[in-house]
Amino acid sequence: MVLDKATEFTGSCGCGQLTYQMSSPPMFVHCCHCKECQKQTGSAYVLNAVIKTERVTWRGEATNHTLATPSGKGQKITRCAICGTAVFSEYMVRLGKVRYIRVGTLDNPDLCPPDAQIFTSSKQSWVPLNPDILSFENFYEFKEVWPENAWTRLNAVFSD
Repeated sequence: MVLDKATEFTGSCGCGQLTYQMSSPPMFVHCCHCKECQKQTGSAYVLNAVIKTERVTWRGEATNHTLATPSGKGQKITRCAICGTAVFSEYMVRLGKVRYIRVGTLDNPDLCPPDAQIFTSSKQSWVPLNPDILSFENFYEFKEVWPENAWTRLNAVFSD
């Protein structure tokens, strides 16, 4: 996807107090079916748009909560301090480098369809998987799955 002046990656929490803007399209979007995402969202899965942390600006009062992940390393979830909506998260292993935007909080979530469905081994039995989207029972190797331009962007994050 090419970012132009007509495409805005903006979003907010449920009450609108916490707002954000992404200065570029995400590198990749995950549809995660792991049990922790199910528990933390109260839903069958979560959609996370992966982007370099510095490409996200936000305003508003927020709280941070550290919660478990399947890896055991944890993640920091940023929520609106007023309504509690989870807006984005950072996994501790990539803290300060990569942010995971909750796609449902975008003003136009259609801008970020999933590139991959992950942890499908723990998906709810009634959730159908889209055969046109890559699916993985657990996780995958970044280099084998991400498009070359996204892989290059990810590597640049860690070489800064």
